[in-house]
Amino acid sequence: MWQKLHLHRIKDKLDSRNKKIFFVELIGTFVLVVFATGSVVLDAKLNGTLGLPFIAIAPAIAVAIGIYLFGKISMAHFNPAVTVGFLITKHLERKKGLLLVYLLAEFIGAILASFFIFSLMGNQFNLGANAPNYIDYPIHVIVGIEIFASALLMLVILTVVSTKGAKRFGGIAIGAIVGLDIFLFGLISGASMNPARSLAPAIVSGYYLDLWLYLTAPFIGTSIVAFLLRKKF
Repeated sequence: MWQKLHLHRIKDKLDSRNKKIFFVELIGTFVLVVFATGSVVLDAKLNGTLGLPFIAIAPAIAVAIGIYLFGKISMAHFNPAVTVGFLITKHLERKKGLLLVYLLAEFIGAILASFFIFSLMGNQFNLGANAPNYIDYPIHVIVGIEIFASALLMLVILTVVSTKGAKRFGGIAIGAIVGLDIFLFGLISGASMNPARSLAPAIVSGYYLDLWLYLTAPFIGTSIVAFLLRKKF
């Protein structure tokens, strides 16, 4: 009888934890995608007067804020590719349905964000969907850059998570690498680094061209780093 009661209490705690993780990941991803895609749409509507620095800084700030607000609850993934990386390094438990909780929250939050941008600015500029630069770069360079940008992101995240005393600067460091990746690589590969950020505007706007790139390369980049460093971290 006592064992059943104890197991029931554990289940209640896990359910409560999963709900908290779901909602903070949904909210965090929503805010990130609003900033990431909204900055692109706003810059386009203003004929590019805000420029690439604005497009890079906006999601960097969103990531930093989300990490400081929700990092202690869910580790603030806001990105399915990062979630898979954490699964590989075992920072994310393989049981208790946590992977599904994270992925559902991230994709739902991103889609809600794109609907928000649609209601705010209309279905213009593909709602900030990512687009590679085929004019100036060959496909192998574009794919390689997207993988590299995602790998850099995962490397910084794992370093922050696993380095003593670094967590207090986690929001700044991870936000900075997001912004830097976009600033350096945005005009080459689109620098998504986040399948949810790319999928959501594609679904809502109906612009699916090149979506394959952003549903594969970020996962490859984060997984490579996670596999290489899983024992170290």
